Amino acid sequence: MAEIGGIGPRPPLIRSLMGPLRTPASGLAAQHRRIDAIAQNIANAETTRTPDGGPYQRQVVALSPAPLGDGVRVAGIRQDAREGALVYDPGHPDANASGYVRYPNVDVPAEMVDLMVARRSYEANVTVFQVAKAMLRRALDI
Repeated sequence: MAEIGGIGPRPPLIRSLMGPLRTPASGLAAQHRRIDAIAQNIANAETTRTPDGGPYQRQVVALSPAPLGDGVRVAGIRQDAREGALVYDPGHPDANASGYVRYPNVDVPAEMVDLMVARRSYEANVTVFQVAKAMLRRALDI
């Protein structure tokens, strides 16, 4: 049994009461990570040279169901393998011998749509968390 602030084991009843909060809390954490990745993608939409060499590669957050059906978890973060646009700009410091520059594979309008979806999902999880918390409070009043 888990301890509560050093005062002994947590009763199973309290663990089961906190169950409804785990699902929206996991959703909040997952959407927060998605928003961070999208912000990083937008910030690097014009980065043609990274420390690893080559243009920035778009980051994608993969989500999967959490064990025991308690919400969702971040399964990993992967790089989008698609190549970015090849633009003719012979004056650019990262231009190849033919004068072309490989830009990141970040589509800013698509990232903005993903950001809006992630934000709405985050807000929905906040609402579910608040409702579950209010229900638990009400149950304790009974």
